Amino acid sequence: MYNNLFSSGEIGTMKSKNRIVMTAMGNYLANTDGTVSEEDIAFYTARAKGGVGIIVTEATCVDDKRGRGNTHQISIADDKFIPGLKKLAESVQQYDSKLIAQIYHPGRQGVSAINQKQGMLAPSDVECEVVHQPIEVMSLQQIEEMIEKFIDAAERVKKAGVDGVEVHGAHGYLINEFLSPYTNRRNDKYGGSFENRMRFLEEIVMGIRDRCGEDFPLLVRLSVDEFLETVGKADTGLKLAEGIKIAQRLEELGVDAIDVSSGIYETMNTAWEPTSFAEGWKINLAESVKKKIEIPVIGVSVIRNPEYADQLLKDEKVDFIGSARQHLADPEWSNKAKTNRENEIRKCISCLRCMETLISADQRPGGFECAVNIKAAAEVEYAELSKNGKGENVVIIGAGPSGLEAARVLAEKNYKPIIFEKEDKIGGQLQLAKRPPKKDKIAWLIDYYQEQLKRLDIDLRLNTKASIASIKEINPAAVFVAQGSKPIIPDIKGINSGNVLSSEDILNDQVELKNKKIAVIGSGMTGIEISHLLAEKDNDLSLFEMESEIGADLYFQNLIDHMNYIGELGVDLYPEHKLIEVRDGKAVFELMDSDQTKEYDFDYIILALGRRENEELTAKIKSEFSNVKTLGDANKVGKIRNAVESGFKAACSI
Repeated sequence: MYNNLFSSGEIGTMKSKNRIVMTAMGNYLANTDGTVSEEDIAFYTARAKGGVGIIVTEATCVDDKRGRGNTHQISIADDKFIPGLKKLAESVQQYDSKLIAQIYHPGRQGVSAINQKQGMLAPSDVECEVVHQPIEVMSLQQIEEMIEKFIDAAERVKKAGVDGVEVHGAHGYLINEFLSPYTNRRNDKYGGSFENRMRFLEEIVMGIRDRCGEDFPLLVRLSVDEFLETVGKADTGLKLAEGIKIAQRLEELGVDAIDVSSGIYETMNTAWEPTSFAEGWKINLAESVKKKIEIPVIGVSVIRNPEYADQLLKDEKVDFIGSARQHLADPEWSNKAKTNRENEIRKCISCLRCMETLISADQRPGGFECAVNIKAAAEVEYAELSKNGKGENVVIIGAGPSGLEAARVLAEKNYKPIIFEKEDKIGGQLQLAKRPPKKDKIAWLIDYYQEQLKRLDIDLRLNTKASIASIKEINPAAVFVAQGSKPIIPDIKGINSGNVLSSEDILNDQVELKNKKIAVIGSGMTGIEISHLLAEKDNDLSLFEMESEIGADLYFQNLIDHMNYIGELGVDLYPEHKLIEVRDGKAVFELMDSDQTKEYDFDYIILALGRRENEELTAKIKSEFSNVKTLGDANKVGKIRNAVESGFKAACSI
């Protein structure tokens, strides 16, 4: 069906079975000594088995003393790392997939604490505004030594039997830092002019060619636009015109393909996009590069749909379709597209759970996670689901994400799940989560579960409340309580006034508000999204939060994204304000940094103070049945990952 997507392709001497590339992404799975782990092998092999044509490894260290990005990252800084990489290559290649090893140094974007507590090596003393680490400006000798480290690493990659090497010159890491006038302020032969800023990468590329030969596939990943104008630095950094110029020079040097991306840590949302970024939003970058060079171009741009990917190839906008997160969310994306099962694809919803957990992995328990695919980065732990069911009934109360995931897994295990859902549609809180502006990708997850219910012929009973009697009639082997949660309503004077509404009232369209003066109480994700939604309808919005920071619990990339939107819409922000009373069209707040109170006039007050477990039904069920499990918000209110994970694990446990 997708003839362009599944046509063979070539990068240098390497032939691929299709045009699908899993681009590099960290996974926090390597052993702490930098060797490839069994978990690494299982992770990449699952994507190879799923039909990906070319797989690029995570950024692999060329210097494991002062060049690590985290404590569980593959290294190729010494010959001792070759056997592990060879084992990984052989595992991937058995499925006719090609393996490319990406080599890099984090530069100023690394963390000193895991790099001998020394300054991070960089071309100039320009502190990264995200990680805020000390910097050591590289001497000429250090530059020469680093060039050799990259060349040595590429040679080891070839010795390991890997199909090719990708030099990571994107996303603000060391090579990108030399290329960009924003981070390269040197006045020697490695800084200043375009030619001088290119020199570091040129010498690496020429050295690899000399050492590894003309027939060894060599790719370079570039941020062809750093988008620094989005953070108030429009007068500096790499822009597309110069990005194209870099790609043209690399073609002259004999590079076999350009992997086009964008952004650095300061503009991280243009590299690893939140959910608001549309599919294809930056494909013009790859298209513009392709128009100016003859070698293949890999393009990335929140690509999720096979039909769109195929059209990009048909229109000759790119030569290869790149995505990392989509293959994290569904390793079978390629095979499903090839066999006309695109409706079964579990699409990445761009929630950034992967980035949030990767970035914080060294500071918290647990590792790298995907919100919608619990097996991602846990392929060894969940290698095979035990098909231990014999058709036993399992009642699931609630068709939110936890209940739906539990039903899917139970059906795969040969149980017979029966879902009771009191509403007229599936999705639970997902139905509300998809309604704020730019949250349409949430609907993809609902669509996925709808298809799974159909494929697995799961008994779904909409508009049906579960009762003790109706459950007993089924005689279930287990009862899963996944009936969700309820909004938190504070016990304060006037809270039941007619002008006080819940976030659900707004998201369910139970009231239409336009040209009103509105206070939103609570600056979690829901409060911020409600503010965005209502501000777009010409309301005068004020967002109140009792803590000292707005959106304190949000992952910073998502917070930045949302704050940009509500800032443009003129939403007023009031941290350290605790709602204590509602009276006569006024909201009364206690100012947390003093003993004062303050009143504000509003037409409506919207409560977005979070949710709490709905415990009544759970207690009743547990008193009547012996094998009862509580899932999702019914157990503990959380995010999409928490809900899906609880359903998955509950189903695995029986």
